[in-house]
Amino acid sequence: MYKVDLPVDQSTETAMERRRSAETARKARIFNTRLRVMGLDLDALNQQVQEKKHQQNMEMQRDKAFDKLRKYHDEALLQQDIDEREKRAALHSDLTQYWATQQRVEDSRDADLKCGLKGASRITVPEGELGPASMLIFQGEGIGEEQKRREQMKARERDLRAQKEDNKRRHMGDKHREMLVSKDLVHQDLKGVQLHALEEDCKKAARIALDNYNQALATERAEKLKEQRRREERENLAEIRYTLTSDMMTERAEAAERQVGGGRPPRILIDKWKGMRPEQLSAIHREREEQRLESQRRSDAEKIQDAAWECQLLKLSRQAEEEERRAAELRREKRLQADHYNMQLASEQQTHQEYLNKKLYTNKPTKDYFYQFNTSSR
Repeated sequence: MYKVDLPVDQSTETAMERRRSAETARKARIFNTRLRVMGLDLDALNQQVQEKKHQQNMEMQRDKAFDKLRKYHDEALLQQDIDEREKRAALHSDLTQYWATQQRVEDSRDADLKCGLKGASRITVPEGELGPASMLIFQGEGIGEEQKRREQMKARERDLRAQKEDNKRRHMGDKHREMLVSKDLVHQDLKGVQLHALEEDCKKAARIALDNYNQALATERAEKLKEQRRREERENLAEIRYTLTSDMMTERAEAAERQVGGGRPPRILIDKWKGMRPEQLSAIHREREEQRLESQRRSDAEKIQDAAWECQLLKLSRQAEEEERRAAELRREKRLQADHYNMQLASEQQTHQEYLNKKLYTNKPTKDYFYQFNTSSR
C-alpha cells in the first residue's frame, strides 16, 4: 500500500483553544472582585474617557483660535491707531506749511497795524494800477495829531484836578460828619449821666419805701406770731384739762361699753377699753380649766389607741420577718438545685466535647483540601 499524507483536521484543536481562551476570560471576570461586585463596564468607561479627552482637545483648539483672533484684532487696532496718528501729523505739517507760505502776516491788508508799519504799506504795484478799494491811507489823514494829543493831556489834567478837588471836598465833608457825630456822642453821654443820676435817685427812694414796707410787714408778722402763741397756749391748757378729767385717765370700765339695744350684749369700744373685770377674768379661768381637762382626756385616749396600734404593728412585723425568712430559705434551696443541675450539664457537655475532639473529629482537613475549591468557573 502507498502512504498518503492526508491533511490534519485543525478544527478540533481550534475549538479547544477557543474554549480555553473563553474559560480564561471567564475566570478573569468571575474571580475579579471589583468587576463581580461593582459591575463595571470597562468598554463604556474607556469610551467615556476617550470622549472626555476629545472634548478637552476641542476646547483647547477653540481657545487657541480665539486667542489668535483676539491677538489679530489687537494688532489691527494698534496699526489703525498708528495710521491715524501719522495722518494727523502729516495734515498738521501740511497746514503749517500752507500758513507759512500762503497766509503770511506781512501779506495781509492789516500788515501796517500788525507789523508796526507807519504810512503806506509796502506795495510794489504801481499807484495807477490800484483802485479806490485798495487804498489804506488817504490824503489828509493824521493832520493835527499833536494838537489832539495836547488837548487830551490837558483834559486829563483837568480831570485829575477835578478828582483832587472832589476828594478834598469829600474829605472835608467826612471830617464835618465825624465832628457832628462826636458832638452827638458827647451830648448823649451827658444825657446818659443825667439819666443815671435820676435812676439812682429813684432806686434810693424805692429802697427807702421798700425798707419801710418790710419793717411794717415784720411788725405785723411779730404781732401775728404772738397771737398764735397765745392761742396755742390756751388750746394746750384746754387739752391738758380734758385729758386729766377724761375716762382714759380715770379708767372707768363703763366708758368702754356701749349699749346697742334690742336685747343684744353691749359693744366694746377698743380705743377706750382698759381691761376686763374680775368676774370676766374668773369666767375665762374656768373655761380655760375645762379646756385643759378635755385636752387631757383626749390625750389619754390617743395614748391608749397608739399603744394598741404599736402592738398590732409589732405582731405584723414579726409575721413579715417569718415570711421573709421562709422565702430566703426557699430561694437558697432553689439556688442549690440550680447549681447541681448546672454542674451536671457542664459535665455532660465536657464529656460530649471530649467525644467530639478525641473520637469523632480525628481527621482534620489540610490546606490542599481547601485549595481544591474555586479552581474552575463551572
